[in-house]
Formats: sequence, structure tokens, C-alpha cells
Amino acid sequence: MDTGGNSLPSGTDGVKRKVCYFYDPEVGNYYYGQGHPMKPHRIRMTHALLAHYGLLQNMQVLKPFPARERDLCRFHADDYVSFLRSITPETQQDQLRQLKRFNVGEDCPVFDGLFSFCQTYAGGSVGGAVKLNHGLCDIAINWAGGLHHAKKCEASGFCYVNDIVLAILELLKQHERVLYVDIDIHHGDGVEEAFYTTDRVMTVSFHKFGDYFPGTGDIRDIGYSKGKFYSLNVPLDDGIDDESYHYLFKPIIGKVMEVFRPGAVVLQCGADSLSGDRLGCFNLSIKGHAECVKFMRSFNVPLLLLGGGGYTIRNVARCWCYETGVALGVEVDDKMPQHEYYEYFGPDYTLHVAPSNMENKNSRQLLEEIRNKLLEYLSKLQHAPSVQFQERPPDTELPEVYQEDGDERWDPDSDMDVDDERFSNELFPFHDSPVFMVQYSN
Repeated sequence: MDTGGNSLPSGTDGVKRKVCYFYDPEVGNYYYGQGHPMKPHRIRMTHALLAHYGLLQNMQVLKPFPARERDLCRFHADDYVSFLRSITPETQQDQLRQLKRFNVGEDCPVFDGLFSFCQTYAGGSVGGAVKLNHGLCDIAINWAGGLHHAKKCEASGFCYVNDIVLAILELLKQHERVLYVDIDIHHGDGVEEAFYTTDRVMTVSFHKFGDYFPGTGDIRDIGYSKGKFYSLNVPLDDGIDDESYHYLFKPIIGKVMEVFRPGAVVLQCGADSLSGDRLGCFNLSIKGHAECVKFMRSFNVPLLLLGGGGYTIRNVARCWCYETGVALGVEVDDKMPQHEYYEYFGPDYTLHVAPSNMENKNSRQLLEEIRNKLLEYLSKLQHAPSVQFQERPPDTELPEVYQEDGDERWDPDSDMDVDDERFSNELFPFHDSPVFMVQYSN
């Protein structure tokens, strides 16, 4: 069913874009365990808001086809993926050595349906990349994705499979250059690490730095070998507000778009950078957070929007609902409609929440120093790198289920059994070498 705004080649930010939205109704049933801050239920709450605000009818709503083992192994190690597939709460006591080896345990617990959860959120992100590659939408959204800490061989920071890396690999089949921007409060370490040595992917992460998980993301970390100056880190302190954030975000990203000229952009919209987050310490409003989405949308480049962190779940749902409206070019009403999770949003029952009066520890002098240093790095990129396309892997044709009619597009087994080794080696030439690994030791 062809729904959504008209797909236009250019236009102002107010112009409608064709949006594909990926959602699996089962995703909210996965449960990390009692007391764990990561709650997939927030995705279901977001979806309920989208439904009751009438936004779903403006998008193509798709149920993602679960990523298969071979899809996950395009980035992750075979033995790690095999472990994720086989581990269960009942068998974990027999695999203590493996649990330690793959960093699965406290932050990244074993829970019922763990592998299905990974397949679901990764399937949405890769499916979004496929839709963009085929020109079937201008913006693809997967709020269940954005799990940016997962590494090639281990889980980290509530993340098991790095759906972002998998989606970027898919986009690279069609686009010479892909830009990754991360506005989660935590450094996007897993994605940066994956592409640290290539000039085909630029990563830009805005994050809290200094005695804060994962401990990486220094402004001096800029990439390695061919990837030098293609990783940018924007280290921030507690209490940053909308004005200070955009004093950095807009000139830096504007310059990145000018010099790197990406064919596609992936924006990780982690909502733990909002004011009042359970694990966060920033002071962004929902509109301030969404201004980043609006700014990226204004370049009219194929855009993949992903979720990420966010642990005050009523605010996560508020934020991603509002940002879906931004993607569609629709201003949603502050007064919240009645819906099944209405009681979460009392006593005001509004979409927006005021930032707090916490101190902004980011002085104007500090912000200027950061901005000048990053613009200096960008000045060293004389022009966008060129890439020869020879023997690139075939496009993936992941099937999805249309929510509207339940039809399956494409045959699940029509996807190629290709040898992606040449493609992987170009992007990850140092993955198994001590030189590469030492870049990330804390």
C-alpha cells in the first residue's frame, strides 16, 4: 500500500517526505529483568502514541522480517552469534565461561527470547536501509534499533547486536559514503570502532565524557589509517541545554555535510540525553532533541532514524513520537490523546516536558574550544573521498510484512548466499589485528 507524503527530490524542511516505519507488536514483550533500566516496553508506548495521534496513517507501516544468522554475521563473529542463538536462562549456568567471554551477564542479561529480540530490532534497521537503497522511501524509522555499544565479539551497554553497523553495511552497497550521527548521551563506541579505519563512513558522536560509560570518545580520537579525521567526537559535560547543544551540532554537522557529502545518513536518536533521564545528566528538551532530526532532515538525503538509550520511558515515548512527527513534517499537539498508556503521562498529560534548572557545566569558552577543534579537523578533509565500485555485493532483499494487509513481500530465502568477504575486508581491514584493537582499550 503506497501511503505517506509525496517523495520529492528537493524542498524546504516543511515539504512532506515518504516515510517507512518498522514496528513489531511483539517487541514490547521482551523483558531484561526486574530492576533493569532497559525496557523494550517503551517501544510499544511510542507506537501507541503514534497510533492515537494519527501519525501511522501518514507512513508505510511495516513489520520487520527477523534478521537471520548470516545477516548478523556480516559484522559479528560466527561463534558470538551462535552463542546468542543458543543461550537461554535455563542453560546459562552451564556456560559461565562463554558468558564471561562474550560479556553477557549483568548489564547484558540473558532473558527469554533474547535472540528473537536481536533478530527483530536488527531486522528493522537493515530493512530500513534496504528500503532507502531501493528508493522506496526518503526516511526510514526503527525506534527499536540504535543499539550502538555492541561489538563484533561481545555485548556491551544493554546492546547485543549492533543493528547500526549492519544497516550501514547495507547502505554502503548503494552509497559511496554514509554519515553516522549519534545524539545518545553515551558515546557511540561500537559503531565508531567498526568503521575507525575507513573513509567511507564518517561517525560523529555527541556525548557525556569523563567518568561515564563507556569511557571512550575523547575529542582526540579521530580515526586511524584511511579513516583519520573520519571519526569525530564531541565531549560534553553535565547539564547541557538546547542552545549550547545546537551551538555545536549545527555548525559541525553543517560542515560535515558540506565536506563529506554522504549519500545516506543514519541518525541514532538515543533519548537518554533528555532532561530528567534515569541514567542521564543532560538537560535537553524534547524540541531541542528533535531539532537535530529536523536539521538532518533539511539536507534531503536518505535518512535512517533509530532509537537507542532512554530510561525514563514516558519521556522516551514522548520524544520519539514527536520526532516521528518531525520526520513527517507534521506538528503534533501538546495535549495528549487518550490511549492505553495514558496514566504514564500524568499529571499534565502533555507531550512536552520543561527542562530542569540544573547547572550547565559547559561554559561558552569550552564550547568554542570544542567547536574550533572539530572544525579544524574537518578543514583537513579537502574533498569527499571517491570510491570505485567493483564487484559490490548484491542488494539484500529482506522481506517485510505489511501491517496493513499482512502480505509478505519477497521470498525469505531469495536473499543471496554471497561471499561478502571482499566487501568486509575493505571496511574492516584491521579487525583482528592488535593495532586495531588497541585503539579501544580503556
